[in-house]
Order: sequence, then structure tokens, then C-alpha cells
Amino acid sequence: MSAQIEISVHDTRVPGGRRRLERDLRRLGDHAAAKTGGPVELSFAILGDEQMQAVNRDTLGHDYPTDVLSFPMASDPVLVGEVLLSADTARREAAARGHPAYDELLLYAVHGVLHLLGHDDHDPAARRRMRRAERATLAALGIAPVFGRRAKR
Repeated sequence: MSAQIEISVHDTRVPGGRRRLERDLRRLGDHAAAKTGGPVELSFAILGDEQMQAVNRDTLGHDYPTDVLSFPMASDPVLVGEVLLSADTARREAAARGHPAYDELLLYAVHGVLHLLGHDDHDPAARRRMRRAERATLAALGIAPVFGRRAKR
């Protein structure tokens, strides 16, 4: 299956480097295509907290920054969606948890794509399923499961 990936970087301080992130986001898109059994078109934007807060406020009415926002645009016959990631939040949360900011940012990308694939995390059972899917997807991308200390969302 094929994945068409678009990446825009508005926060130029990308943890781990832009090329590495682009490579792994493309791999994540391919993984999503394999899961859906069809093509996917994903747009990723790397933002700072101020931009994330503005989008969160304008789209969801939540006037605070957040780690990741995902917006499904279509799901049949092609999965199409946009995932916004906060590099600022990734740096802050990774420092608090003692793992690389890059891994945290990639976790946000995985989390957002899983939402586009239909996963939810609004109740404890769904959150456990989402965490298992996050760990499995990160493992498929070669990222060690250092996220057991992840705070509840």
C-alpha cells in the first residue's frame, strides 16, 4: 500500500533533526497504509506551543497548548488526515520523563495517526488499547518503549 506524506515545519527546532523525522513519518505513513489495506494521505505539521494553543482554541474551544491534534478528512476509500505536533511540548515532557525529545515527538505522531485509524482514549479500557497500539507501532518503527511513565491525557 502507498502513503503520501506532507510535512511542514513551523517550529524549526525539531528534536532529533528534520531529516530523521521526515524519514520516520514516512515510515509511519507506510505502517498506516498497511493497517488500512489502502492508500493514505497524511499531513504532519510541527508547531510550537503558541500555534498549538491557537489551533486548539479555534477548532476545539480549548484555550491551552496540547501535544497533538489530529483531524480526519476522509476515510473511504483513502485515509486522509492532518496531524499537528507540538515540538515545545515534546521537549518539555521528554525532559520531565528522562527520554529523548525526538522519541516523545514521534509518540505524538503515532498517537495522532492512531486516532485517524479509529483508536480512542477517552475511557480506561480504550486508553489501554491505545497504549498497546502505540507501543506496537513504535516498536515497528524501531523506537524503544520508554513511555510507561506517560501521563494520563
